[in-house]
Amino acid sequence: MSQNIFKGLGIALITPFTASGAVDYSALKRLVEYQLKSGADFFCILATTGETPTLTEDEKQRIKNLVVEIVAGRVPILIGCGGNNTAAIVEELHTRDFSGIDGVLSVCPYYNKPSQEGLYQHFKTIAAATEMPVVLYNVPGRTGVNMTAETTVRLARDCENIVAVKEASGNLEQVDEIIKNKPDSFDVISGDDALTFPMIACGAVGVISVIGNALPKEFSRMLRLEQNGEFEPARKIHHKFTDLFNLLFVDGNPAGVKAMLHEMGMIENVLRLPLVPTRLTTMQKISECLKFRI
Repeated sequence: MSQNIFKGLGIALITPFTASGAVDYSALKRLVEYQLKSGADFFCILATTGETPTLTEDEKQRIKNLVVEIVAGRVPILIGCGGNNTAAIVEELHTRDFSGIDGVLSVCPYYNKPSQEGLYQHFKTIAAATEMPVVLYNVPGRTGVNMTAETTVRLARDCENIVAVKEASGNLEQVDEIIKNKPDSFDVISGDDALTFPMIACGAVGVISVIGNALPKEFSRMLRLEQNGEFEPARKIHHKFTDLFNLLFVDGNPAGVKAMLHEMGMIENVLRLPLVPTRLTTMQKISECLKFRI
């Protein structure tokens, strides 16, 4: 039975671009090194926050190779590998270069809205196609379908290499139901920065974080305090983050965190269409919040 190694602060890594729109590999290297020094426990690369749908295959390979080289085995690396064509994902699992990668994150199929049985068969087929650990990703706000607690637990029991779920349904009752009924070898990871504090209290083991790109030291401190049972100081940090959580997503992800990183002098504030930078008013509010670092 596989065990989940993706615990604590996971970084949903952004892809920095130059002013001309090319991938900024130098900025990416600085960003990963900064996060490693500031408390990152693992990385999640080439997923939604990385604007992966707009990257070429060559860019994806170069990003993966660079992150693997910089991390050099110090923390685990999870890579996005999902979609709404089960056969295509299986083919990717059989042919893609996964050297240096410790597991795959696979999102619920989007747009075609499968039934719960369809979701079960989709992920069961993916799990059977690889020996790597698989982390499910439930984010109904993006995919248009919610994977129920019953389906998640069924997959956890039936597929030994399905080790965790990144839960971003926003439904704490559903999260609690999964944690209550899951096997011991399976974990819940928060997929929502704003709900990480209550999810950890329910029994989640960590977060795949957007805000961790910019403030890994501060966010990891909240996690560690809470996991050590120091709820009151952790809650105070959580409440200090509240305004930033709202600003991060008001104009879409990763527009907010890219604006924050730009304000910190770490990247250019550039996204690839159809995404655009956050509004000036949001930028100003982010700048004000950053004046009082957590």
